[in-house]
Amino acid sequence: MLLLRSCPLAGPARLTKLGALAGAGFLLAPALAWAEPSPALDRFSFSAGAFSADPKFNASVSSPYGALRTRDLEPGRVTMPRITADLLIGDSHGLSFDYYRYKRDYFGQAAGSDSFGGFGTLSAVGNANINVKLDFAKLSYKWWLGSGNTVFGLGAGAAYYSIDVGTNANVAVNGRIRTLNEDASDNAVAPLLELGVRHAINPDLRLFADLSGVRKGGGRFHGNIYNASAGVEWFPVKNVGLVLAYGVTNIDLARQSSTAETRVKVKLHGPSAFLKARF
Repeated sequence: MLLLRSCPLAGPARLTKLGALAGAGFLLAPALAWAEPSPALDRFSFSAGAFSADPKFNASVSSPYGALRTRDLEPGRVTMPRITADLLIGDSHGLSFDYYRYKRDYFGQAAGSDSFGGFGTLSAVGNANINVKLDFAKLSYKWWLGSGNTVFGLGAGAAYYSIDVGTNANVAVNGRIRTLNEDASDNAVAPLLELGVRHAINPDLRLFADLSGVRKGGGRFHGNIYNASAGVEWFPVKNVGLVLAYGVTNIDLARQSSTAETRVKVKLHGPSAFLKARF
């Protein structure tokens, strides 16, 4: 009896209060777990559009006869399809997906235009072709810092990229004409790091900037891809909006085989436009 009288929680009134508090806690927990995120973020969004880029292209192919390379070429604007998706888990964690494809065929006249130049005794004769196709996809985890109109994101994940380079040219080797026909294709998965910032002027008008980098060293297929972009999102209706951005991408990839090494460098810069759905 002495123990019961000395315990401050033993009274019926206090037990009733504790029960009420516990019930309120259980009712409040789901609300806290699914509180409204920053107005700069969406629970789920999907975007589809295109990247209209002005590329600068450089490629080289080494062979048993020597090395053949292009100078820096500007073959004209190219439009690439691109899709992105973002999923917010809780209030500050999420997943991000991005995919695009770069495809370009270069057909140059070596004689007179100096489109291709040689090292040592190797030089191109007549026409030469280089065809490039690059598929790039990334999936990353993001941690968003902040809860107001401005949030900062840190991301880490993996990127998958594949490259296919075909080269066909007639080359002069010590006065003899030979055909150089090389088709190099490969794919790789590499670690990815990302930084991002989002700012909501209001729920329907938002600004963003992103920076990401992929690097894979060693092996038969290696290189790096860096992306930077900044833009604005405008939602004339609640769930559908327009995204306009300007981006820069730097691609430097190499693939080595038993007979040749192919290296491709592409710098892309230009505007992007997306139709975005958010939920």
